[in-house]
Amino acid sequence: MHGFLSVIPKPRWQDALDILIVAYLIYEIAILIRGTRAMKMVVGLGFIALAFVASQMLSLFTLNWILSNFFGSIIVILVVLFQADIRRALTGVGARSFFSTRSTVSIVAQELTTASAWLAARRIGALIVLEQEVGLQDFVATGRLIDGRVSPELIETIFMRGSPLHDGAVMVNGDRVLAAACMLPLSANPNVSLTLGTRHRAAIGMTEDNDAIVIVVSEEDGTISIARQGELSRGLSPEQLFEQLQGLPA
Repeated sequence: MHGFLSVIPKPRWQDALDILIVAYLIYEIAILIRGTRAMKMVVGLGFIALAFVASQMLSLFTLNWILSNFFGSIIVILVVLFQADIRRALTGVGARSFFSTRSTVSIVAQELTTASAWLAARRIGALIVLEQEVGLQDFVATGRLIDGRVSPELIETIFMRGSPLHDGAVMVNGDRVLAAACMLPLSANPNVSLTLGTRHRAAIGMTEDNDAIVIVVSEEDGTISIARQGELSRGLSPEQLFEQLQGLPA
């Protein structure tokens, strides 16, 4: 027994650090791909991996040879399949600031509040989606890429009547407007009030399966609402909207 235990290396603090780093990376990757097409690809690769193990256990030589060659090029395959997600992840890491994130949230909150108040005063409908931890690249891809800094002027121009981009949602990540005229899923929840229009149903539907926050400006009565986790808070004043946006994680 003592001889067996002597073979096991003594744990080091570096081992604990190594495990924590790997666990954090796995967590970040899971958050990144959740809610995107990449998640379906990962599930598909999981089934292929199970088929590879089964082919070895059942001595299915031809299938095992095919899958062995497949996994021999797995790095290239992953880069091809997930190139958009990898690019987005690297861009996000490079754009992070560890010193001014809270001030950035406050500035963006003020810009979005100013734009929402301006649109509400003129009864111009708007949908503004704020991406949180869960990636929304699939929805960004349905619209027109913008990649501009968040500003009241930009958002107001997008939603102005007659603008070619006003019909749809604006996607915001941090202090960047990613895209406009994006399509959102409508809520299928039977408990949603029938008095709500398409814009509000889209806001609720968008937040049912991810952690996104959606600002809605009604075209009918100019009220400002905010949706999160499938729930809609209506009739917010600009001050209340600003307080809620400031409370978002940095």
